[in-house]
Amino acid sequence: MSSPSAPDPSRRTVLATGSALGGTLLASGLPLTQATAADRTEATRPAGNPWRTVLDDADLVWQRMPTAWYEGPFLGNGLLGSGIYAEPGAASTAVRFNIQHSEVQDHRPEFGSLFGLARLPIGYFTLEQVGAITGLDWRLSLHDAELTGTLTTDKGTLALRALIHNDRSVLAVEVTASEGERGFRWVFHPADAISPRAAFKPLPDGYQGNPPAQVADHDGITAAVQPLLAGGQHVTAWRERARGRTRTLYAHVAHSHPGTTALGRALKAVRRTEQLPYSALAVDHRAWWHAYYRKSFLSLPDARIQRFYWIQLYKTASAARRDAPVMATSGPWLEPTPWPNTWWNLNAQLEYWLIHGSNHLELDAITRALSEFRDNLAQETPTPYRADSLGIPRTTDPQLVNGAASSLMGYGVGVPGQDPPTPEVGNLTWALHNVWLSYRHTMDRSILQDVLFPLLRKAINYYLHFLEPGPDGKLHLPATFSPEYGGDSRDCNYDLMLLTWGCRTLLDTAQLLGVDDPLAPRWREVLAKRAPYPTDDKGFMIGADIPFAKSHRHYSHLLAVYPLYEVTGRTPDERALIERSLAHWVGFEGALQGYTFTGAASMSALLGKGEDALGYLGELMTRFIQPNTMYKESGPVIETPLSAAQSLHDMVCQSWGGVIRVFPALPATWADLVLHDFRTQGAFLLGARRENGATRWVRLVSEAGAPCVVRHGIAGPVDVRDGQGRPLRHVDLGDGAVQIPLRKGESALITAKGDRPDLTVAPVRPYEEAPRWGLPRV
Repeated sequence: MSSPSAPDPSRRTVLATGSALGGTLLASGLPLTQATAADRTEATRPAGNPWRTVLDDADLVWQRMPTAWYEGPFLGNGLLGSGIYAEPGAASTAVRFNIQHSEVQDHRPEFGSLFGLARLPIGYFTLEQVGAITGLDWRLSLHDAELTGTLTTDKGTLALRALIHNDRSVLAVEVTASEGERGFRWVFHPADAISPRAAFKPLPDGYQGNPPAQVADHDGITAAVQPLLAGGQHVTAWRERARGRTRTLYAHVAHSHPGTTALGRALKAVRRTEQLPYSALAVDHRAWWHAYYRKSFLSLPDARIQRFYWIQLYKTASAARRDAPVMATSGPWLEPTPWPNTWWNLNAQLEYWLIHGSNHLELDAITRALSEFRDNLAQETPTPYRADSLGIPRTTDPQLVNGAASSLMGYGVGVPGQDPPTPEVGNLTWALHNVWLSYRHTMDRSILQDVLFPLLRKAINYYLHFLEPGPDGKLHLPATFSPEYGGDSRDCNYDLMLLTWGCRTLLDTAQLLGVDDPLAPRWREVLAKRAPYPTDDKGFMIGADIPFAKSHRHYSHLLAVYPLYEVTGRTPDERALIERSLAHWVGFEGALQGYTFTGAASMSALLGKGEDALGYLGELMTRFIQPNTMYKESGPVIETPLSAAQSLHDMVCQSWGGVIRVFPALPATWADLVLHDFRTQGAFLLGARRENGATRWVRLVSEAGAPCVVRHGIAGPVDVRDGQGRPLRHVDLGDGAVQIPLRKGESALITAKGDRPDLTVAPVRPYEEAPRWGLPRV
């Protein structure tokens, strides 16, 4: 993509915000106030309930029995999670309802994050039928976040409804059986409370699993109490209530450490919930989900991808909440996996990108966790540097603790120049880029002041301990590790790129906050003198000592292109470098995985190559995405489908560098498209419609009064009007871009000159039919 003919606003102008917003988002976790009612006179109007239309269309269906977690329905509320599929070994007579919880972990740091602090499996219920299964008709309603349908056996039918209640964190499954199936039963199977990694890797010396769970009745409620060797417990409590021919299972999980309060809490949760019939329980649960979806809207003519997108929004809210743990690699749906914790060298970052454009900052656990547990980050930094530096290990538990640092138990923060090869140095800086995105999409000054600046200052300070001048007069980094490629290299691009972004962001932020920081001269020196990014005739290298010469799923050497947008193709040579690097990276088959193709799609979108971006997403869908839109590499790995939703965002809107780019990288087949309340950097809510291959209108609502430059893509002269239809003062920057002075709460509508299009928000028609996700009848 070529750069605007007019220069981008300065980074300080782009970052600036009014002090009136301080603390609003971070304190509440909710979106900021939208435009005033008076400014909504000429506004977009939803037609009926477009959300219900697209969500019903995106429902997953099962007319064949799922046999694994990556085929079946899934429910969750950020804490409790359940994956549903046939019981292995008894597929014809039992269905498994997994019970897992994102807070349930071990507490033995001496065995590291992969064993001693790992997520622990809890167990599962089996719904055991009287007869053998002969048919299935299930539907996962995204709109209501409920599974409904029937299970047919040779003895009768079981009609079921299931949800994980949003607020009560209770799994409720209502079953109505025909006469021949009235003898069905529920059975709970406690899991061995041992790190799932034990099935994949050798155990550390002295490590053993926790003792078995103890199952007992407590005044009509059954509880499986899992004691922990480190103290504390997790408890699964459940009760089945009969109402006529209908029986409803209520189950709750609680965790406590070092105390043993989980039992009382679990019993209380079941006791206060099982009094409610399923229909009553569903009312406020559905209300939360309906409000959640209405925060944004996207419809495009590719039915398969549109459905995939809305399923990812459902999946994200099932797996993430601001006050829940940062998603582990599997989300709340723990299954056998070598990765039973949170990974910070790519996974966590990708998991949360889509919350910004989709207007769901209430799910931002990364900003909350980095702020809340910053003292633990200091303890995870190598001892000589703890006084003024911070880092985050490759893997941590929800409190950002890694524990023992070894290749067996979980790598700690790398030390530049240390031999043999060590883990990453830049993971915290990359995670803080997510925090910066949350600031930029809300302009909430408290994020900048209370979280980003103090933590980024210390993350960059860790690098400053190791930078050293070379004979060429440049500042160089000693050998560090580029995620997953193998081997340490001087001037590793992963670290140079993050260091550059970090120093630039610190200088801009200090100026915004009015801070005269004594380190500012050093940050400027780094930007002026740091070694150039190592490149060769194939593009970006891993580092000065290591060319890119083998298949590699990770884009650790390309972060300056995406997601940092430090190298964007502003000149022909820079664009050629990106194109050459991208082609070389994806040209090696063998190690490529799903997120390789989401990264390639987003980089193609940066270059304005919509056909290429769609092609990469097509490769992802064909080669890696599973029937229920999950993704696996040995076990569940949740980040890739979620990052595919962000790649879609990058195709329909980009807002880096102070310019909002509307429909920057669409393939020709996406001739019609609708956006509503899409959140951009600068805290704007964007609405836009494309019809027959042309943009009809663009509407922006300013929540913060930030500078507004929009590349609208409407051919020819345009009208720019306010919310009451009056002409708005604006500056035409050429090349389809305008600058509009908007105060907080004001809106602007951009149309072709003289055009008065219909502003109704409604789904667009698909250009062809597509199968539903799930396991529909073939």
